Amino acid sequence: MASRRRFVAVAAGAAGGLLIGREGIPVVAALQGPSPQRREVFIGGRRVTVVDIHAHCVVPEVEAVVAGTPFAGRAAARPDTLALGPARIAQMDEQGVDVQALSINAFWWYDAERALARDIVAAQNEGLANWCRTRPDRFVALASTSLQFPDLAAEQLDHAITTLGLRGAAIGGHVAGEDLSLPRYDPFWAKAEELGALVFMHPNNAQNVVRTGALSGRGNLGNIIGNPLETTVFLSRLIFDGTLDRFPGLKICAAHAGGYLPSYLGRTEVACDVRADANCANRRRPSEYLRDQILIDSMVFSEEGLRHLVAEAGPGQIVYGTDVPYYWPLGLDLILGAPFLSDADREAIVGGTLSRLLRVAS
Repeated sequence: MASRRRFVAVAAGAAGGLLIGREGIPVVAALQGPSPQRREVFIGGRRVTVVDIHAHCVVPEVEAVVAGTPFAGRAAARPDTLALGPARIAQMDEQGVDVQALSINAFWWYDAERALARDIVAAQNEGLANWCRTRPDRFVALASTSLQFPDLAAEQLDHAITTLGLRGAAIGGHVAGEDLSLPRYDPFWAKAEELGALVFMHPNNAQNVVRTGALSGRGNLGNIIGNPLETTVFLSRLIFDGTLDRFPGLKICAAHAGGYLPSYLGRTEVACDVRADANCANRRRPSEYLRDQILIDSMVFSEEGLRHLVAEAGPGQIVYGTDVPYYWPLGLDLILGAPFLSDADREAIVGGTLSRLLRVAS
């Protein structure tokens, strides 16, 4: 925690440019000065659109909705960089991001009763839509839903996309520990498939997987280990329980490079062959879903990590993500300079695939 405080203190004075972390890797910093010159990205001599799938925010209007309830304070902009405003655009300009796909995570409203959950999600989605209307050239948004009520979540997703103009959905990896591959969640998956809506899954410290306190202590292991672990379990359930087969048109984008699934795919790939107790419901090899229905963001931070993702999933399934406003190394130059990628691969990863799925104008 002390090192994080030190970083924030340095970031507060970093308006003049990117912070440079260990090994010369640029690190996200919140801008507090005037907007720097906007970075434009060219591939093969042609200007390309850079789209960020992993961009967190909050909608302040939700605070009034939850006032006087057990959820009071959960919607507040903590840290302040979660709020949307001129500083967010200045940060995008410096990082070379043309369009952010905004999403609200932590998914604390999954614990709310139906009426309150409906009001929370309405405020979130309307707030996102209003912000995107102010700068439609720079922002699109992913809808929140009340996934604890799958029928309501389906209605909310339909309204968000067909009426408010949002471009997909953002979900957690479970609801109160319950796997989203269970048939009761099929109404939501069916609606996402019907609408052609990309579903971005973001974890929350694997609270559904590990016992309380197991990842406490030094190293922020709830984030470092828990988040990719939750993502791995989420994707594995959708594969082995047959959810992706029931909804073959569904497109899922998993945060944090797909967790551990791509890096340990070999064991997953043979599980149904070598384990008599695996009881697999999937109709295809796990690797096949990773090549078409599952997308993953690019947050691996090393050339070898990126090379491995490309080898396992293919460049068409990898999309750019920053985890703004949190303090991770930026990966744009890593992608642009990767010697194993063609220009077409680079363009697909930094924005081409997301522009198609999220209907972003070039």
